[in-house]
Amino acid sequence: MSTSPSPAGAERTDGSSIRIGALVPLTRPGWVEAGQHLLAGLELGVREVNEVGGIGGRPLELVVRDTAADPQRAAAAVDELAGLGVAALAGEYHSVVARAAAGRADALGLPFLCSSAVLDALTEQPTEWVARLSPPQSRGWQVYADFLLGTGHRRIAVAAQPSVYWATGTRIVRDHLAARGGTVVELDMSALTPADVCDELADNRATALLLLVGHPDPAVPIVKSVRGDQRLAEILIGAPAGQPEFAEWATSLGDDGAGVPFLRYLPPEGLSPLGARVEKALREQLGEALSFVAFEGYDTVTVLADVLRSHGADRARIAAAWPRVAVVGTRGQIQFSRAPGTSVWQWAGTPIQVVDRDPAEPDRFRILHAG
Repeated sequence: MSTSPSPAGAERTDGSSIRIGALVPLTRPGWVEAGQHLLAGLELGVREVNEVGGIGGRPLELVVRDTAADPQRAAAAVDELAGLGVAALAGEYHSVVARAAAGRADALGLPFLCSSAVLDALTEQPTEWVARLSPPQSRGWQVYADFLLGTGHRRIAVAAQPSVYWATGTRIVRDHLAARGGTVVELDMSALTPADVCDELADNRATALLLLVGHPDPAVPIVKSVRGDQRLAEILIGAPAGQPEFAEWATSLGDDGAGVPFLRYLPPEGLSPLGARVEKALREQLGEALSFVAFEGYDTVTVLADVLRSHGADRARIAAAWPRVAVVGTRGQIQFSRAPGTSVWQWAGTPIQVVDRDPAEPDRFRILHAG
């Protein structure tokens, strides 16, 4: 695990800074590109807070730990960060990892603002210590299922690897489609090759294939195999978890990676003025197109800074402030409530799009559906 340097304006390490623990996947098997974007957003947010005087004259300091998509490593990092005296935790992209971190934060009484993970059951029991910016998986994936139905797809195949996250996604899509006359065929990627997937799609007469698998492997080989099979020329390939959002997808697949719808958490009407400014700054920082994950990182710091200014750095007071948050973020007004079926404080208004890369111009994204 690694610690990043203090951001600009937070060079002092004499105890005067307010520390925020940041959990991000920065090495494999974590989704490194997502982790880099998330960290870039967090760092920009901290830098801007410190440029205007910090929190009551005290600088914010990020203490970064690499989770590498490992739940045990994340839980150990939470213990370490709690011992280092952080006021709160922020970040994480992988849902199963965030669940481990949230459970440990709850046990320790450490506020955790989860930036990007979507698994509904982020904690086993309701907790006052955890809040989340990303939408619950049930909401986002039902929006995706509505998109499938609206485009005439009712016989869906799901290529999935063993995981609580993928299994939950499969159940959400299956239940939503079944209530509307659709069906889902499950393909177990622990037992099938990409060529086997093609045969199963042809045999089952599926009109859409959803990739509930890791990237680049086995997602990239599956896409290449399906795209190269003449029997499947009309099939829709979808990736609700968002793999095509990142440049690595386009680099790995080229034209084959276009026309693959995925979920993205940006407003269909476009970014706010704040969002547009942040997008420009983060593009310059990263040197590449942004994913929505970078905005989630920035919004996380925006919320925490507002809470710290209003309620101080005491952990219990931070957690008690979640229902009082009313902050303008890059993607809209952020407020937390208790959503049905979830155990944490949830931003109920997270915007949701179904988007793909335009086959005629793969670097351009098309909004196909919003929910």
